[in-house]
Amino acid sequence: MSAYDEIARLYDPWSRSVVEDVAFYVDEAARSGGPVLELGVGTGRIAIPIAAEGTQVIGIDLSEGMLAVARERAELAAVSVDLRQGDLRDPPVQGVFPLIVIPFRTLLHMETDADRRAALRTVARLLAPGGRFVFDVFTPGADDIADTHARWVEREPGIWERADWDEERRTLILRVRGGDAESEMSLAWLSVPEWKELLRDEGFVVDAVYGWFDRRPWRGGEDSVWVCRLRS
Repeated sequence: MSAYDEIARLYDPWSRSVVEDVAFYVDEAARSGGPVLELGVGTGRIAIPIAAEGTQVIGIDLSEGMLAVARERAELAAVSVDLRQGDLRDPPVQGVFPLIVIPFRTLLHMETDADRRAALRTVARLLAPGGRFVFDVFTPGADDIADTHARWVEREPGIWERADWDEERRTLILRVRGGDAESEMSLAWLSVPEWKELLRDEGFVVDAVYGWFDRRPWRGGEDSVWVCRLRS
């Protein structure tokens, strides 16, 4: 079971305003030529636009509920996406890929150093020579924490979320509810220097760290977008 199973039908309405990353990942996929492996595919918010542009994509997600929605969305869009249930630390795929993506802060669900390293080692194993690994994460700012901590916020009409931050442990408990659906999930964050060190330890070279999906350089903001490759 995944925390996302309970809110699979709520997920798209909840995240309807999150569109800024789609064109970025579609562009990265087109540059790679495919096939693309997306770890944490969810309801296909990124994978389906990639497929619609003619790039083959395999999407992995732990939540069968989210995958069911993704299959419906792919059918409505008249595109083919290879969707498979599995853990991103040990996805049910073979071969190597010129592009592996983990969008929408999904790596923050890896809450321990061991989990993060397991995910990165899987990426390293599945990345083709010369291939790219692209992901995005965030490091919350003090203002964001102060504005949202322990408060129910109506993120979209009828859909509420609550963030309980633990700055000492650098963890977040996020609760989402709407209608009859409700779920709770936990995330953990690192600083940009810590991500750089971790990636280096696991054999990656960081080609770029962007501060947003328009490819502006990262200059200390909350969001960071990473383009990496394996060390030669």
